[in-house]
Amino acid sequence: MTLDYAHLAALAAILRTGSFEGAAGALGVTQSAISQRLKMLEERVGMPLVLRGTPCQGTETGRRLAAHLDQVGLLEGALARDLSKLSPRTARLRIAVTADSLATWFLKAVAEVPDVLFDLVIDDQDFSADWLRRGEVIAAVTAHEAPISGCDSLSLGPMGYVASASPAYMARHFPHGVTAEAIAQAPVLIFDAKDRLQHIWTSQNLGVTTTPPSHRLPSATGFVEASLLGLGWGMNPEPLIRSHLASGALVPLLENTPYETPLFWQSSRLLAPALAPLTKAVRRVAQSHLK
Repeated sequence: MTLDYAHLAALAAILRTGSFEGAAGALGVTQSAISQRLKMLEERVGMPLVLRGTPCQGTETGRRLAAHLDQVGLLEGALARDLSKLSPRTARLRIAVTADSLATWFLKAVAEVPDVLFDLVIDDQDFSADWLRRGEVIAAVTAHEAPISGCDSLSLGPMGYVASASPAYMARHFPHGVTAEAIAQAPVLIFDAKDRLQHIWTSQNLGVTTTPPSHRLPSATGFVEASLLGLGWGMNPEPLIRSHLASGALVPLLENTPYETPLFWQSSRLLAPALAPLTKAVRRVAQSHLK
């Protein structure tokens, strides 16, 4: 199927900005032109590509087509660097990354790759690979080791976590120690519905599976702040709380019970040459920050 890249650009701009008006401003055309280009593209592929709303969202096919345009932009950018007489189009890389990686090391890798725009999707390490399977991103930081079809998998190292809380919280909820009975009643912090780290740690170290009262807090740095304020205990990334553990502002629930999640960089094999600078930066920065 031959696709018009001006039409694809309109689709991608709608999904990126969330509106037809925003897409028109981004591409420097009228809103009517955006609507017409999308209509022609939908007629070409024979199905809806955008779910109208506030903001507009892509259908599964629409997201796949927008990702395809990003891949073309990446290849064009790599070619332009090799053939300086070409006028490069800025590449846009859509990548799935864990919130904890974003808060601790990933942005340092991104900063080493100039002249590239990034569209980062945040998801749990056990689910970020799904974005690759659907073809909606070109790379992902994931706990999934086996290569996704069409991708290469590179070990980055383990992200360490410490089940931790403030001393005041410990005194209030665990006056007689961290027991199976006490932890079933103590408020816990969870990132979102996919977050199982607290349950895994409890099962491994206390031999129980509980459903304690919980705060849902989808922010890695917010997790730490909530722990410091005594809202609950949580599995905090060790790099984020190293200084708090040293000062005593946070303490482990149980000594010598760390938890590690191995992380991997999975990226499109087809785009490997164009992604090489980012892959090199990700590997180097990850190895310097992860245990």
